Amino acid sequence: MNPEPAPDDATRATPAAPAVPADHLARLIEEFRALPADSDRKREIIAELDDNAAAQPFLVSVVADADEYDLARTEAATVLRLWPPADPGLRHRAGRALLAALNDPEEDLVRQYAAMALGPYASDDPAVAEALIAAGGSEEDPLVQACARSALEEAGLA
Repeated sequence: MNPEPAPDDATRATPAAPAVPADHLARLIEEFRALPADSDRKREIIAELDDNAAAQPFLVSVVADADEYDLARTEAATVLRLWPPADPGLRHRAGRALLAALNDPEEDLVRQYAAMALGPYASDDPAVAEALIAAGGSEEDPLVQACARSALEEAGLA
């Protein structure tokens, strides 16, 4: 199994995917919202949106929704890690959505992916850096700890 590429490696190694046309994006989001709560198709839709900047507000909303399917949330967190929003306001909202997911006591898998995804946001927001430091040193879930420590290293804060 190949390790996940670092964000810089991923963007250099693969050409940007063609943007999903706005009408297709709207149809995918509509389909996502209409699916049953635990449908694996939700994760597939997130993967289809991969590095599409126009889909980023939707991806942030998926991560932020504690009632959303956990695998859709983890997929959205991964996309937001690999392609953080360029817009400062959306980037801040993405970091805060990931931070809220990190603090969700009910979803260890989502917490792990959120911790891993927070690396690109840690230098932008002191609250994110503080939460990663706390999660990296806590005695809760060891995988959350490892992901938080990895994100701190990625951000140059470890």
